[in-house]
Amino acid sequence: MTRHTRTEPFAAFPALDRRKFTLGAMLALTAACNGGAQSRDPARGGSRMLTWTAYRDKYMMADGRIVDTGNKGVSHSEGQSYGLIFAYNANDRDSFERIARWTQEQLSRKDIALHCWRYDPAAADPVADKNNATDGDLVIAWALHLAGKRWDRPDYIARSAAIRAAIRSHCVIERYGRHLLLPGLQGFVTGGGVTLNPSYFVWPALDAFARIDGAGIWGPVIDDCAQLLGLARFGARHLPCDWMTISGPAQLAPASDKPPRFGYDAIRVPLYAALGNRKVLAADVAAYWRTCLAGGKPIPAWVDVVTGEEANYALSNGGAAVAGLLLGMAQPAALDDDYYAASLQLLAKLPTGL
Repeated sequence: MTRHTRTEPFAAFPALDRRKFTLGAMLALTAACNGGAQSRDPARGGSRMLTWTAYRDKYMMADGRIVDTGNKGVSHSEGQSYGLIFAYNANDRDSFERIARWTQEQLSRKDIALHCWRYDPAAADPVADKNNATDGDLVIAWALHLAGKRWDRPDYIARSAAIRAAIRSHCVIERYGRHLLLPGLQGFVTGGGVTLNPSYFVWPALDAFARIDGAGIWGPVIDDCAQLLGLARFGARHLPCDWMTISGPAQLAPASDKPPRFGYDAIRVPLYAALGNRKVLAADVAAYWRTCLAGGKPIPAWVDVVTGEEANYALSNGGAAVAGLLLGMAQPAALDDDYYAASLQLLAKLPTGL
């Protein structure tokens, strides 16, 4: 299958991401400007305030499709899931229902209660790859249950239960004495090991599932995900990487078919750790970022965990929002013009215990 890779967004914003000042200076600047910032039309070169309304207006189509502007206008179950949880958090029932309807009609599989991971409106078959992305399914199920309770929608509650059951039955396998959360149904298990994506460990969703379905069902998954993150400390800086392979109970290595980076995917490891009240799982990330700032240099967008090579450009606004959340610093106040960076910004604003 085609892995759930994403187009690197930073090349589209060279002026923003290659600024020669530290993230700390940038965060201080955005904090100082926050009180007087005004929403402007980004088409005229301005910026939008960091709100769900601004995100909705920029990235959500009228039918409920969330558009990945940095990836040729495609959509993902990931983006749909983010739209759902953002709309729920903003108590925007109309938008939630449109996003949920589009997701169900366009991405839901007919054979199992999961979702095709990618939608390409320019393709003859927009969902040619029928594989799922487990992180998207996790957040969709989480958001549907929350919305079903708030707005008395038993159909949402039932759909969430079906998705949770499908994830637990088909996307969790037992190998090497562990419960492994697969990134998708197909393409991640070989004779040499199992490929995992630690940024798919969405702690707030998993914790919600344990409350709903019982710790006996989700507790082993949660415990093993946490233990695996404790083992996923690669290189001199002890950082997780975007993709890793497990080949034994405690044998983890960066996946051989991907760049061994703490980067575009793994930025969500500290994000979800913070949102799930597990900052301890991102302690090494926090230490590395603090070291960068103390040395007066920007936090690089990625780090090769094997060689130590660092990107020669800084985190996007989305990455800066995650750093601000983890380190207890101010976050950029203006919504980014890139879908993924903007999504990270709004995720970093979600309340814990949602």
